[in-house]
Amino acid sequence: MRDTKQKIAAGLEHAFAKGGFAEPSVDDLRVAADVSLRTLYKYAPSRAEMVHIALEHRHQRYLTVVFTDLPAEPDKVLRVAIDRVGYWMNSEASHGCLFHSAVAAAPNDPVLQELLVRHKSEIANTIAQKSHRTGLEVEINLIFEGLTQSYPIHGEEAVFAAQRLAMSLPVTSNS
Repeated sequence: MRDTKQKIAAGLEHAFAKGGFAEPSVDDLRVAADVSLRTLYKYAPSRAEMVHIALEHRHQRYLTVVFTDLPAEPDKVLRVAIDRVGYWMNSEASHGCLFHSAVAAAPNDPVLQELLVRHKSEIANTIAQKSHRTGLEVEINLIFEGLTQSYPIHGEEAVFAAQRLAMSLPVTSNS
């Protein structure tokens, strides 16, 4: 059962990342999930739930890519995390942040709003803690958001600029 839900979530994430949130039909989503329509609706009984499942899956994948095996040195944490976001943008999100796109497509969906806030907060809080820059979560969020929003325009130069800005943040704690 867990494997089926993961397969559906991965397929839906891919379909929404490729086609946006308005474009793919339910049948396109079913094909992307590689399940029957009945099975798709069993795990995601509405299109909104399909989006939620896809974004939750993307959130977990993103955290794995960015945070797995970060170095112990605080300044290296920032550089490596920014490099990994650049890699993610190049390979997974060349059109920008899927969470912001989802909220733009359904601005009155409170679940999407919560997913967006949780996703962005978890990134900033984790980076702040691991880089010993607690209390600078807003600054970290601005740097990482700036990177994800400007990457489609500036590519790797956005990565280098984010690294320069991040290195200007002072170490605030030893935690």
